[in-house]
Amino acid sequence: MTDRERDIDGKEYDVERSSDFAAIPDAFQRLWTPHRMVYIDGGPQAGKDACPFCIAPTLSDEQALIVARGKHAFVLLNLFPYNSGHLLVCPYRHVAMYDEATDDEVAEIATLTQTAMRVLTEVSHTDGFNIGMNQGQVAGAGIADHLHQHLVPRWAQDSNFFPIIATTKAIPRLLGEVRDEVAAAWPRH
Repeated sequence: MTDRERDIDGKEYDVERSSDFAAIPDAFQRLWTPHRMVYIDGGPQAGKDACPFCIAPTLSDEQALIVARGKHAFVLLNLFPYNSGHLLVCPYRHVAMYDEATDDEVAEIATLTQTAMRVLTEVSHTDGFNIGMNQGQVAGAGIADHLHQHLVPRWAQDSNFFPIIATTKAIPRLLGEVRDEVAAAWPRH
């Protein structure tokens, strides 16, 4: 059964209720995110020559939104952030899976992640973090062929449903502004 609802512009759309589907009912509500289908239907990933994580280190830090460079890995802002300050930690080497990374790459990814947490806590007063890797296209990796770890800062009051009900993300700061602030606060060795 579908119900008709209106969005903020007054357009009507169908809403399916999870309780109406076949199977044994459960207590879970589903948030459908059809905008993520682009990652499922996207077909083959771009090759190494078109990989944004291989191209980024060849650009200036400002152009690529890089906040820190290590010997084996680097940190940059996500171009499509879930929250302001959403960082990605990537090895320079074009490798797809975590178990393919070298010990040096794994160690530096971990160290850069810890430093990023400290820097974001200092400059953005975060209350917590979501940290994770989507391994493979089937697991939701937008760029499955180049390993990258997400570091998403969270605040006690940051949860909202804008992306779900209004197809809008509330990102209060410009990417370049956040990059400059995080890069300036990054410890120099």
